[in-house]
Amino acid sequence: MADPRFHLCAGPFTLAELATLTEAEMGEDCDPDLRLVDVAPLDRAGAEQLSFLDNRKYISSFESSKAAACIVAPKLADRAPKGMALLLSAAPYKAYALAAQAFYPAPALEPYVAETAFIENSARIDPSCRVEHGVVIGARASVGRNCLIEANAVIGTAVEIGDDVIIGACASLSHCLIGERTRIYPGVRIGQDGFGFSPDIGGHTKVPQLGRVIIGADVEIGANSTVDRGSGPDTIIGQGCWIDNLVQIGHNVELGRGCVVAGMVGLSGSTKIGDFVFFGGQTGTVGHIAIGSGAKIAGQSGIIRDVPPGATMGGTPAMPIRDWHRQTILLSRLSDKDK
Repeated sequence: MADPRFHLCAGPFTLAELATLTEAEMGEDCDPDLRLVDVAPLDRAGAEQLSFLDNRKYISSFESSKAAACIVAPKLADRAPKGMALLLSAAPYKAYALAAQAFYPAPALEPYVAETAFIENSARIDPSCRVEHGVVIGARASVGRNCLIEANAVIGTAVEIGDDVIIGACASLSHCLIGERTRIYPGVRIGQDGFGFSPDIGGHTKVPQLGRVIIGADVEIGANSTVDRGSGPDTIIGQGCWIDNLVQIGHNVELGRGCVVAGMVGLSGSTKIGDFVFFGGQTGTVGHIAIGSGAKIAGQSGIIRDVPPGATMGGTPAMPIRDWHRQTILLSRLSDKDK
């Protein structure tokens, strides 16, 4: 059970209610009025609690679980312990996410502007917003409906923020337009100067960064990540992208829709990325390359040339994943031979 000091449970729900919420089907002979008060992992769940199975590695935990009910794929339903109620779903993890959201909904936003917030007179803040202590909002900035601006965040001059956006504590935003329902986590830096200069042995010359950052709707940007503004063209984060903590996105980068970028990835300037591209942690790219839609990049890869759509790449320099695995195996065999 989640710590009630931090997470307030909205249960109970009946099995029938959860089946509707998760778009799942109840198993045979299940009581639709079964009362469930919380969610819990398979090995910790007990009476009146709901769990889920999404990975075959945990089948043994499923078979011995004391959970009152479980979300599971139909093909694994016969492995359930006697007496366990089942919610059958082709996507158990997604169904669990929907159930957990029902049990633990986001707290209702209470409109409020802290006395210690500094808001320029020309800024437009919808009265439904919550602006916490120490926030600074610059001239001509615009904040839409039902937004939460957490403590000590800085919203720069003329920044535009859509409806239902959350800006985390100590984040700073400048030169940017933010789409609806986007979440910016604490410590994020958006719109600062890109890394643009003319190198010279006598001293480098700064190139003015004259673009913006444009972020689509339903984007998440994790804690302490940075998104540089464009040098002339804009830096663009497409709708529905999920960006983890400690990610660096350079100037003029374009991310398509639905991309997933794991922690400590670095995307160099002017990299063009298609839709639904997945980057494993600690991946890096050189600048001025294109990565096609649907590509998957393994963790710690180094991308130095264009990647075709749908390709799966790994290694440094990155290559098709099978070639990388063959190379790794060959090196391992050569090392063993030397020993």
